Amino acid sequence: MDELHSSYQIKKLLLSDIEQTIKLSNAENWNQTEKDWDLLIRNPLNICLSVLDGEKIIGTATAINYNDEIAWIGMVLVDSEYRGKGISKMLLSGLFEKLKSCKSVKLDATPAGQPVYKKYGFKDEYLIHRMIAPCVNSQQITEQLSLRQILVSDIEAVTRFDRKISGTDRKQLIEYLINNFSDNSWMLISNGQITGIALGRKGARFYQIGPVMALNPENAKILISKSLEKLIGKPVIIDIPDDKRSW
Repeated sequence: MDELHSSYQIKKLLLSDIEQTIKLSNAENWNQTEKDWDLLIRNPLNICLSVLDGEKIIGTATAINYNDEIAWIGMVLVDSEYRGKGISKMLLSGLFEKLKSCKSVKLDATPAGQPVYKKYGFKDEYLIHRMIAPCVNSQQITEQLSLRQILVSDIEAVTRFDRKISGTDRKQLIEYLINNFSDNSWMLISNGQITGIALGRKGARFYQIGPVMALNPENAKILISKSLEKLIGKPVIIDIPDDKRSW
């Protein structure tokens, strides 16, 4: 590996850097949009780092921090011209230093990235299958009287439901998804209680469904089917945990 160039500097990402960061994610054909970058950088609890060569951002890494209970690493990107120079190591070391007080640190790793992250002590937790539909086909679902669109006024109730299942407070993420993509945010209600939710977002290349939280597989199927019903003819992706193959 080449020695790290002495002129490379690591710094906190700012909202004014989005014009450069979106170029990095677009170059890799990732699905993030400018709004997604804004969400990551705007939250002061998150850790968002970049490496610069002069004024040029040549690498990024972020960690969504859920109140030091769980941190989720993502957006580890290095400009193709600068790979093999220790940029990602510099970024990850910077993140880990700032996450010392966090109880659990997680990330999604591709097969190519697994060996790299295992060197830092990460262990396999579960597999995720990324399902892709280049063009969603029409399908029929049974309309449920308890199925309705999520409103902004539902955010607190949805956050409480999500916290019970996920084990962490993801209010900022939920607010972002409902405020920006409420036309395809759904909830199931039984006896006045939420039994399932499905959120989603429009990415740069695909519409992504998730998170989906439900008390049973039948509820999850109803919610996902309703989300797909709104996306006929559009490209869609959804990540399915390996133990939820029935989805």
